[in-house]
Amino acid sequence: MTEDVKPTRKNLMEIEDRIEFSERGHDTLEQKRDGLIMEFMDILDQAQEVRSGLEENYQEAQRAIDMARAMEGDVAVRGAASALKEHPEITSQSNNIMGVVVPQIESTKVRKDLQERGYGVLGTSARIDEAADAYEQLLESIILAAEIETAMKKLLDEIEKTKRRVNALEFKLLPELRENQEYIEQKLEEQEREEIFRMKKIKDKKEAAEAEQADTAAAETPADEGEGEGEETVTADD
Repeated sequence: MTEDVKPTRKNLMEIEDRIEFSERGHDTLEQKRDGLIMEFMDILDQAQEVRSGLEENYQEAQRAIDMARAMEGDVAVRGAASALKEHPEITSQSNNIMGVVVPQIESTKVRKDLQERGYGVLGTSARIDEAADAYEQLLESIILAAEIETAMKKLLDEIEKTKRRVNALEFKLLPELRENQEYIEQKLEEQEREEIFRMKKIKDKKEAAEAEQADTAAAETPADEGEGEGEETVTADD
């Protein structure tokens, strides 16, 4: 509120500094927002490809497991699945995208050869091998999708946060500061005009007083001179 601001030159300088600082911050945040949007769009393109691949891999895994169950029976499929001894390992590291920390997921032991799967090669058919291959590929797609989806969510949250900060500066703080700046400038101009008017009045009064004194002095000077001449005449007659 402009009414709460004291119209002093010190406050004006402080507000001008705040405006300059806020404008720089606004420009920086706009650049960050635009950069984050570009990064988000790049990841969005990747996400569409990953989602498409995930859907295809899911359909293929479902088809393969259905075929294995039909050919080998549900008990054989469950037995092959439970024979697995080494499970996939997943680790997560941090990746920085324009100040946003997003996870970078790495997986090991997802793809396995026939021996690592644990079930007997002679006791199973190629249908179970195909199902295992399909589900290993599906798991890789799920891990990649999780990484990209998490990165997208974090980027989107940061974009929204940055947009709110940009809007707060652009539509709230900066207009208020500029309004206060204009208010103080107007008040200072009014004070300056009043001071000029006051000084002019003082000057006019001083000049008027000096002029009056000069007039009084001028009026008194001839009378004194006349009295002096009269005294000299009387002396001469004597």
